[in-house]
Amino acid sequence: MIREYLWSKAKDMVKQPFYAAYTQRLQQQAKTWTLPRHIGIILDGNRRFARTHGLNSVIDGHARGADKLKEVLGWCMEMDIPIITIWIFSLDNFQRDDEEVQGLFKLIERKTMQLLEEPDIHKNRMRINYIGRLNLLPDSLQKTIKHAEETTAHYNRFMLNIAIAYGGREEITDAFCRYMQDGKEHRSLQEALHDLSPETLTPYLYTAGMPDPDLIIRTSGEIRLSGFLLWQSAYAEYYFCDTYWPDFRKLDLLRAVRSYDLRQRRFGR
Repeated sequence: MIREYLWSKAKDMVKQPFYAAYTQRLQQQAKTWTLPRHIGIILDGNRRFARTHGLNSVIDGHARGADKLKEVLGWCMEMDIPIITIWIFSLDNFQRDDEEVQGLFKLIERKTMQLLEEPDIHKNRMRINYIGRLNLLPDSLQKTIKHAEETTAHYNRFMLNIAIAYGGREEITDAFCRYMQDGKEHRSLQEALHDLSPETLTPYLYTAGMPDPDLIIRTSGEIRLSGFLLWQSAYAEYYFCDTYWPDFRKLDLLRAVRSYDLRQRRFGR
């Protein structure tokens, strides 16, 4: 597998000048595209990246993926895409080897603090918001998340949602529970059920007050949502990329956004 990777990298080096020219061409074309207001990204392929590259552990692959996020956020801000939602840890991921899970939590905590030190986050007024069942996370990580949210709470130009301990079915379940509990002293069960609708439930989702994602990107070649933003993605456009997340290029993002621009959105009509 490593030999195949080295051969692939050699071919990429030969193609690099062409990739650079193509990327520049798409950047120029992007000025005329209809851009998504909200992009969701499933950051997939970190572990396979680690194995393919012969890294010491899967955590090293996740670390490369975390480093890639800084680049991608920069590209999105360049294109003036105001909302980015990324999925970094699912509820199902708790079932992985405990050493990997704990290593991931330590990595996320460290990278969250580093993110707050990035000048571009503050210069571009990017608010950081975490969504998911955060109460399941270690206390130290919860404190770091709270600090990140409080530090950037007054920013309003860009929004970064980070889905952690997240599941789409669980989000809908939590929204329904919050809906039923809200004002329960002032209405009967029958009244609550009578008033229940997609419109009345939406304000109880993790993403309340935000526009639904226009485009959802998944890396690594997997063609499924795996529960990501199930409610919000009803009318989203999808783009599946074969590249592992740490290898994701600006060219890949531009191709995804170009694909979005070329689609005719009917919203069921």
